[in-house]
Amino acid sequence: MKLPYLLPEDRLNRARFTVILSHPENQENIGLVARAMKNTGFSRLRVVGKNELTAEALRTAVHSTDILKKAAFYSSLAEAVSDLNLVFGSTVRLRKAFKVITIDEAVSRIKSYSPETKIGLVFGNERTGLSDTELRQVNFVFHIPQVGRQPSYNLAAAVLITLYTLFRESATNLISQLPPPIPRKEQTDCIELILKKLEKRGFLHETNRQHVTDLLYDLFGRLALSERDRRFLTAVFNKGLDPSLNQKQ
Repeated sequence: MKLPYLLPEDRLNRARFTVILSHPENQENIGLVARAMKNTGFSRLRVVGKNELTAEALRTAVHSTDILKKAAFYSSLAEAVSDLNLVFGSTVRLRKAFKVITIDEAVSRIKSYSPETKIGLVFGNERTGLSDTELRQVNFVFHIPQVGRQPSYNLAAAVLITLYTLFRESATNLISQLPPPIPRKEQTDCIELILKKLEKRGFLHETNRQHVTDLLYDLFGRLALSERDRRFLTAVFNKGLDPSLNQKQ
């Protein structure tokens, strides 16, 4: 599958980030987290409270099973974050003893440290989130804004939003893979062909000629016709609008 844009840069060094799931209940969510990681260019996954992954996780990790196969398992969150330099924990609710920052503030914090800083992103159980005891293992507690407290973001959705926010910071310059428009003269020739077809069908006449011509030039000008566009439009106006061909069918 060819993507419409290439990502030539990685300004945040995504390889230094580790996603940590603390006591997840649903194996399918773990697979969806792996998929979110693959979509956004992150690869390190740690799981606390489980010893293995089941077929349910593999089933939802579409084209992302390599991340699951390399996942590391830990018995405690303290162990899972012990080698990391800076750890962020996600929460949906206000905490009495912990200052909560927004996800955008969290990104700013990350950018303020050197590129070799090893970052951990911790997400809690689907039902209970991270406990206050678990939050003692993080440096910053961050929140993803939402309209109301309930329903909270699904685990995989919270991970995806977080990683996509970071992804956008790491790849700000996108290189388009879209084909270039055909030369301007060829665009004009295509528009003139369409105008002739419309005139032949009686749609274009002296009363509306100027107005319709301007509208079509504006419309197709903004389309910046590619070779594919020209082939399609030529087929539509040569064959698709030919009443004699339609009658034969």
